[in-house]
Amino acid sequence: MADNVVLVGCGNMGFAMLKGWLDAGVLKPGQVHVVEPTDALRERAAGLGVQAVANASRLETDYAPRVILIAVKPQVMGDVLPAYERFAEKATFVSVAAGITVEFFEKHLGKDAAIIRTIPNTPAAIGKGMIVTYRNANVGDEDARFVNTLLKTSGAVASVADERLIDAVTAVSGSGPAYVFHFIECLTEAAVAAGIERSTAELLAMQTVYGAGALAASSKDTPTTLREQVTSPNGTTAAALKVLMGENRLQNLLTEAVDAAHQRAIELGKV
Repeated sequence: MADNVVLVGCGNMGFAMLKGWLDAGVLKPGQVHVVEPTDALRERAAGLGVQAVANASRLETDYAPRVILIAVKPQVMGDVLPAYERFAEKATFVSVAAGITVEFFEKHLGKDAAIIRTIPNTPAAIGKGMIVTYRNANVGDEDARFVNTLLKTSGAVASVADERLIDAVTAVSGSGPAYVFHFIECLTEAAVAAGIERSTAELLAMQTVYGAGALAASSKDTPTTLREQVTSPNGTTAAALKVLMGENRLQNLLTEAVDAAHQRAIELGKV
């Protein structure tokens, strides 16, 4: 089967993924069909050289995509999926929608449909995301590797063997960017309280988080080792860490926050 891909939905996330595939050379424009009802978004996709149509009925009757990636809002998923049931015998379906279970897809596409559920996060829009996948038993190893190749153009990719872990993943990496953004907000306010002008405080906080993350990602040392390298005995960093780490304050707070997000993800999955 040719490595053809149908991208359903070309909003911000869908377009970013499409651009990532083409920029990385993983796919050529002729291998991609975009289905997008919004004129402006469809025209934007067509500007990259791919074929873009308004609805699934405009796809050729004998078209045989290897992957159909669904990037529409969760609340419209039930209305969108039936039009793609005709491809379920051969295609692998990939979802980037939060809260939509594999069971939901199987209900609309059939029990034999090959489904990969993914949880990306917002940095995937600039190729720096964290994407976690779960696949049902109908997905073959070669198709899973092909999908991973597509997803890696948007960031790092990991997988879980139990779909129930997707809720925990959502609480960590799915929601995680918001935790980091709030940390930047808080560090900015702390800098302002220390007398630093706000625009400088914002730069200090943002660049410090960005640089520390980049160093942690590129270093062979663990975050623990990197922390220890910055911390001189009885120095300024040690004084600050005594506040953050005393009685496991920050660890306990983050654990509580992730647990709250995890429990809410479970609740939303039952709706």
